[in-house]
Amino acid sequence: MSTNPVLAPSPLLHGLPDFGAISDSDFLPAFTEAMAEHLREVDAIAGSPQEPTFTNTIEALERSGQALSQAAGIFYNLIGPDSNPERDAIAQELAAKLAAHNDAVALNPALFARIRRLHDDRAALGLDEPSMRLLERTFRDSVRAGAALDDDGQQQMREISARLSVLTTSFSQKVLGESNAAAVLIDDVADLDGLGEAAIAAAKAAAVDAGHERGYLLTLGLPTGQSALAALTNSITRRRLFEASVGRCLRGNEFDTRAIVLEIVTLRAQRAQLLGYRDHAEYVLAEQTAPDAAAVESMLADLSVAAMRAGGRELTRLRKLAGGDIEAWDMQYWLAALRRSQSSVPIDDFADYCELNTVLHDGVFHAAHVLYGLSFRERTELPSYHPDVRTWEVFDANGTSIGLYLGDFYARPSKRGGAWMNNIVDQSDLLATRPIIVNVLNVTKPQPGQPCLLDFDQLTTLFHEFGHTLHGLLSAVRYPSQSGTSVPRDFVEFPSQVNEMWALHPEVLANYARHHRTGDPIPAELAQAGREATAVETAYATIEYLAASVLDLAWHRLTADDEVSDIEAFEEQALRDAGVYSELIPPRYRTAYFNHIFGGGYAAGYYSYIWSEVLDAETEQWFLDNGGLTRTNGAQFADATLSRGDSVDPIAAHQKLLGRKARIEPLLRRRGLEVSTG
Repeated sequence: MSTNPVLAPSPLLHGLPDFGAISDSDFLPAFTEAMAEHLREVDAIAGSPQEPTFTNTIEALERSGQALSQAAGIFYNLIGPDSNPERDAIAQELAAKLAAHNDAVALNPALFARIRRLHDDRAALGLDEPSMRLLERTFRDSVRAGAALDDDGQQQMREISARLSVLTTSFSQKVLGESNAAAVLIDDVADLDGLGEAAIAAAKAAAVDAGHERGYLLTLGLPTGQSALAALTNSITRRRLFEASVGRCLRGNEFDTRAIVLEIVTLRAQRAQLLGYRDHAEYVLAEQTAPDAAAVESMLADLSVAAMRAGGRELTRLRKLAGGDIEAWDMQYWLAALRRSQSSVPIDDFADYCELNTVLHDGVFHAAHVLYGLSFRERTELPSYHPDVRTWEVFDANGTSIGLYLGDFYARPSKRGGAWMNNIVDQSDLLATRPIIVNVLNVTKPQPGQPCLLDFDQLTTLFHEFGHTLHGLLSAVRYPSQSGTSVPRDFVEFPSQVNEMWALHPEVLANYARHHRTGDPIPAELAQAGREATAVETAYATIEYLAASVLDLAWHRLTADDEVSDIEAFEEQALRDAGVYSELIPPRYRTAYFNHIFGGGYAAGYYSYIWSEVLDAETEQWFLDNGGLTRTNGAQFADATLSRGDSVDPIAAHQKLLGRKARIEPLLRRRGLEVSTG
């Protein structure tokens, strides 16, 4: 057993890492040791004198690399929510080393020969569906890594993989650095009119934390649209905040990402060409539930036409409300004003009934208990990686402990923007491991003694990310590579989007929505107004999302022979060609800070949110048609989706649940995109 605290077996519940015993200096030695151990395991499998069998080759590969998985589960959980200069440097060094290590495994000729032989004979092996899917996936992954290429092709793949790993790591670090550096300092509190007391206090604290002697600091979230833009009454302040956001990583400073983007795009296209694909989008979509790039482009085109028409109608209403023309930095403000004008009650009061801790316990956990029989017990004695992180032990309906849930909800400079779910440990019957799941949000931390109140977007995000958590916690598969959210990228958002439906469900809302000071339940008319206000997406939200999806696909439809010199010009032309260019509605993420696709795993896959939403909208209707929030419905959904991971065909399982293929009409209704016939 290793003496390195990163690799040593943890005595804590379900193998929770003992974060307090680990220092940053432990990580590089741990990865070095773990990679060496993994290579020894792989060499033993590849060099076995026995004839290849599913057990001694494919299943043995699933058992291998446990030390490396343990190290990665700890380190890469820290990099996103709690980075520092030393960890950033470690990540940069590890990027190339891990890429080389993964290539050494995938391109091992003796190993690939065993995998290919089993794949050729798969029909005669008598495998069940999960095992057959694992064999086929292992073979395809090897081929896509370059195992079937000649020596020259494999060397090119190694070089591309190593360089891409460094570039994508650098991109994420630059986006975080620029988001911190571009935060807007406000001198006069009057310029923050419209923000609540808690938000102003948080801005003052952020200024102090950033080293400013006075003033108020408006920090930047990851998307283009900053939440404060909906509240600030001062148009000049809105403009400063908007321009700080939309200009990130484009200022020619140390955080400029344009050169990195162009190199990433070129290398991805070269890799796709090496493997016989036209472009990176085709390479990615070959492993997704969408049939091909043309199908995705067709869906985005159809939605874009309807969204832009709806956007024109929405803009007319906004201009009428504003009494004239409005600018891009005014859009969110007037959208919020429009929502208020359409409600008979003060809709902004809704947040007073959405205190974070109450929503979590009596909303998120309550829905999970009613649907799936889960219960949660906070374990304050267990160590965490940051003082703000909280840990719960999770029990099933029989009282069996099935995993751990970590909640990291508050924003801080060391945390990248956005919200996400991460696995420190994956569920696996083969390895006898229980899941340890982390949810990360970026909610402003309240001052001591003050409540943390959630707006509609934050409320939805909390339920959304917990949907990913349920996918991980309720996983019941044998093989770790098929666990939980290890499904095609354009399916992974489906369970999380389904869980959003419970945020404003009458039964769930009634259980958590209590005034943070008086404890009074939310008035029926305010609850109904909240549901009506969020029942249909704004055209603005649909257009900004579609624009980002269009950009993602445009960059990754470039071939190895295409040349781009100006990313801003390319960006504008791509949006114009797709019919979603708007001077008033920028993409949710502009190219230069589009971390999902240049620093994360969504390259050529950002469309997946709306692709999954087709399934989500149908499933929401299925729940409602069958009685809504019931244990029976939860059990059926868990059996069809949440427990299966990638052990079955996820689309076939969903069609079995519905009794038919999903239709797009529920999604169109939700987004207000149906064409009127009146």
